Formats: sequence, C-alpha cells, structure tokens
Amino acid sequence: MDFEKLNNSIPKPDTAAAEAALRRWNGIAKPVGGLGLLEDAIVQIAALRGTPDVTIEKRAVVVMCADNGVVEEGVTQAGQAVTALVAGNMAQGRASVNCMAAVARADVIPVDIGMQSPVSGVLDRRIAAGTRNIAKGPAMTRAEAQRAIAAGVALVETLCKQGYTILATGEMGIGNTTTASAMASVLCGVPVERAAGRGAGLSDGGLARKTDAIRRAIKLNAPDADDALDVLCKLGGLDIAGLAGIFIGGALCRVPVLIDGLISAVAALTAVRLCPACVDAMLATHVSAEPASESVLFALNKAPLLCARMRLGEGTGAVCALPLLDMALAVYAGMPSFEQIGLAPYEVKPL
Repeated sequence: MDFEKLNNSIPKPDTAAAEAALRRWNGIAKPVGGLGLLEDAIVQIAALRGTPDVTIEKRAVVVMCADNGVVEEGVTQAGQAVTALVAGNMAQGRASVNCMAAVARADVIPVDIGMQSPVSGVLDRRIAAGTRNIAKGPAMTRAEAQRAIAAGVALVETLCKQGYTILATGEMGIGNTTTASAMASVLCGVPVERAAGRGAGLSDGGLARKTDAIRRAIKLNAPDADDALDVLCKLGGLDIAGLAGIFIGGALCRVPVLIDGLISAVAALTAVRLCPACVDAMLATHVSAEPASESVLFALNKAPLLCARMRLGEGTGAVCALPLLDMALAVYAGMPSFEQIGLAPYEVKPL
C-alpha cells in the first residue's frame, strides 16, 4: 500500500463548517463551552463532514475478530475457542455489545479478519487463520498486515455507500491485549511493565507471564518504533490491522470513527503513524482500565469523553459515547439562541 498517497487523498477539514458550528454553539442560550468536549466533538464532525448541519442517524459498530498465536504463552485466562464463541454470539445479537448497541440505535457488524475458524453470520474478510506467536517470531508478514488494512478501508467505503454516518470500532480476539500492549510499549516508548495489564482478569502469575512474553517478543523481533507497519506486523494482530484500515477509511470517506479501548486506540495510533491526516476523523470515547490506554490517547492528542474504567472490549465503550453525542446534538439543533429569548449573549473570551 502507498500510505503517502492514501494520506494525500484524505480531504482536509472544512474550516468554514467548523467555524459555523462553533458560532452556532456560542449563540445558543447557555454558558459558552458549557458542554465541553461534546461541543468540540460536534465541531470536529462538522469540519469532517463539511457542513455545520451535523447528523449521525445511521450508525454501526464494526467489530474486528481475530485469533492471536501468543495465547500459547499462557497470557490469557480463556482459550482461543472463546473468540469464535463470542463472534458467533455477536452475529446472533446476544453479546454485550449487541445489548448496548440496541440502546444506542447502532448496528453491530462482526468481521472475521483473522479467526482460526469461520463462524456463520460473521462477515468474511479473513486474511489468515490467526497470527503467529510473537514470542517466537513476527505475528504476520508485511503483506498480510497491508491486506488487513486494505480490507478495513474497503469495508468503510462499502458502509459509507450504505448510508452510515458514524462508525464505532470494536474487536474480539483472545490474547489481543497482549499484542496491543506490546505495540503500545514500542510506539509510545512505555516500559513493558507499565504497558501490560490484566486484560480479562489475569492473576498475578498470568500477568507475569504476559509481561515476560511481551518483553521477549520485543527483544526477539526488534521492531522499528519509527515504522508503524513494522511494529504492527511483528507484534500486532489482524484485528488491530483491520481497525487501522477502518480509521483510515473513515478519514477518506469523511465519516467519523469512534475509538474504543486499548486495542482500538493502538489501531488508531498505527493509522495515524501511517496516514497522519486520518487523525481528524477520530473521536476518543473512553480511557480503559488497561495501563497503556492513557499513553496511547496522549500520543494521539485525544481527550476521552468518559472515564468508566471499562475493559470489556467489543466496542462497548465506543457505543457508550453515541447517546452522549445524541444529547449534544439535541442541544445544538434544538435549543433557542440568546437572541430568540431576548438575552444578551455571553462574551466569548479568547483562550
């Protein structure tokens, strides 16, 4: 893939639309900036979409599902069979994210980007039957990583044609907090012991094995921190690669993409290192309980809307942000202006 060409193809934010959205916020009969990051999010979406008339009516959660060879190092509480089980539950509408997405009026789209075995009802975009064990060698080839990124970009193009106006990102893959933590350690320059967390509930012994596996993987593979694709193919997962493509695709199609937890945020950071312009299409939704999450969001220069100590995955944190954006838009589009209620507007002071 020619990432420089992709980056140059990403439309620039529409500053006129952003300014119009900000004027609308400042003219509404409420304290200026009173909704904080929610106001910023609507202005960002206006700039991305090229209009101050922001709508996010048709929304989806894209859940990239993949298996990770590093599981054989004893870094997880559950076995790899759980990846297919949960992906199947998503396809049947029975997973955690389905329950939450129903409240947020979002469709759930589980995608097999690299599971060991196909699952009925899960969208087939399979690159390989999982990745290899990063503690013994590279997770995947550069070609496989690029194919997974391309699959994510193409999926966004398809969803855009179907009328989706906002996408949330999610993932399912036993072992993927190990791969994401390894990538975060390298990309953010964070010591391994500060990057590795307990994932789905590791014991002290399990956390020690996970930390050791990450340390060995980094030493063995010697990823180049200045080459995000190198870090991805040596330490990452196909779910992370596919999600990186979703973020790039969102920017190309001018569709906002919601970052979920650690795995999703690492994918977002990978996308930004490959195509810096795609950062303008990203919105951070929450900071997860995984230790590396804050470091990754800091590297992205993104402030999360929520701090709920979530660590469920599947896109559940990103889905939580949709009702918040709906409420912000209800004020943005429905509240009267200072002029309409006969009140002098608040003075807008420079920052």
